[in-house]
Amino acid sequence: MDKFAQLKTLREHRQYAEDKHEASREAYERDYSRLIHSPTFRRLQGKSQVFGAGTGDYYRTRLTHSLEVAQIARQAAKSLLTRHPEIREEQADNPGLIIHPEVVECASIAHDFGHPPFGHKGEEVLASILDDWIASKTTEALRGKSVTEQEYERIHGEMRAKYEHFEGNAHNFRLIMFLEKRENLDGLNLCDAVLLGINKYPYSGIDNKKGLYEREWQYIRDIRHRWSIPDGKTTLEAQLMDLCDDIAYSAHDLEDGIKAGKIEVHEHFMNDPHIHKLIIEKIMTLEDWFWKDWEYDGIALKVEEVLTAYLRVWREKLPTCGNDYSRTRREVKAYWVNHFVSQLGVINEADWKKITFVSHGREDDDMLRTVSVLKSFAWVTMIRDLRVQRLQKRSEWIIRRLWKAFIDQETSMAIMPSDWLQRFQQDQASDHPVWTWERMIIDYIAGMTDAFAEKIYNELYGLKVGSIYDVD
Repeated sequence: MDKFAQLKTLREHRQYAEDKHEASREAYERDYSRLIHSPTFRRLQGKSQVFGAGTGDYYRTRLTHSLEVAQIARQAAKSLLTRHPEIREEQADNPGLIIHPEVVECASIAHDFGHPPFGHKGEEVLASILDDWIASKTTEALRGKSVTEQEYERIHGEMRAKYEHFEGNAHNFRLIMFLEKRENLDGLNLCDAVLLGINKYPYSGIDNKKGLYEREWQYIRDIRHRWSIPDGKTTLEAQLMDLCDDIAYSAHDLEDGIKAGKIEVHEHFMNDPHIHKLIIEKIMTLEDWFWKDWEYDGIALKVEEVLTAYLRVWREKLPTCGNDYSRTRREVKAYWVNHFVSQLGVINEADWKKITFVSHGREDDDMLRTVSVLKSFAWVTMIRDLRVQRLQKRSEWIIRRLWKAFIDQETSMAIMPSDWLQRFQQDQASDHPVWTWERMIIDYIAGMTDAFAEKIYNELYGLKVGSIYDVD
């Protein structure tokens, strides 16, 4: 078998062997179909991007965001392939150093599958709930005992391994590899190339808070070993998906903010010292390497530079769009997307390769900072908006009270959907159960749309209830 065939075999391998009756379609085409026909994909239309899902028919949801990321990523992949033939399937030396447009598109479609209801706030609350549960179970196990700090950490580690953690990217894999159903298999049984294309945090959750849950990590770790991927490195397809996600955030969320009136594109707003201060403070909380050792004054200059450039582009586009704000919004968004995508390239990085912004053959870390400033600008002007904050406060109450309603197994089995109970019983009867009851409840809540979470909350606690014939 030649090298191309070997790499293709590795990339198209699936965890579970399948009947070849679908051989008329390429492996990645089948994966794309499985993803967009999955219930999880459809639920993205009911999950918040920034503004609450259902806020208006203009604003982005997780679904439209994912589709936009997929479009940007596919076009970027095609562009990179024309300029970097070494990343083509026929020429690459490692299955992880290949760019296939359809794999990148699949990864982009699935990259936000694991986000719970109510956006980042929902993720934060579910993570906090599990952390508190683990701490309480540790305290319970040690009650009445005098133990050393090392003994406490050991017991806490055992509870952490038992109940794990919650993280949106990790939950992606819980959905794709376990919760989704396909014939007699758990999960969608995607190609290894697509799984690694989604995996931007290649760690166990025990070692890294953004890492995977243990069941899914065992298989992802095995693929990485077979592919000889260095520790901590990700495939080029995962890198491209991640960058295109950032590009989409930096351009598209600003468009939504302008439409909503949260961002005003004029000199007084763009030069507002308070807004600049909020952006700088947000950037100083980031852990991105390209901000390392940057002090307040240096960040302030970069923020001023980027917002000045944004205002300049707006002023240039406005007259060519006939002073139509709606047209201008779209053209400015398109300008920044094209600006960023055109600068993408491939560079060597130690014993691996990296997709990043490139200028004169070297990584353009200043472009990475530009994207970061625009993302932070969108964050502080929208996420910190009064009404968005009120929505987030309400969403925290909803999620915490749903957890309280379902946490006691004995009393809550009667209010859980029958298919989840059946799945739980099957899991408990297996040789290596994935779930505890508490972990299953977290997965159940995480899969809800914003509206469904509100519905269940209202049925349990509110005055407004739906018909008993509504389908869960």
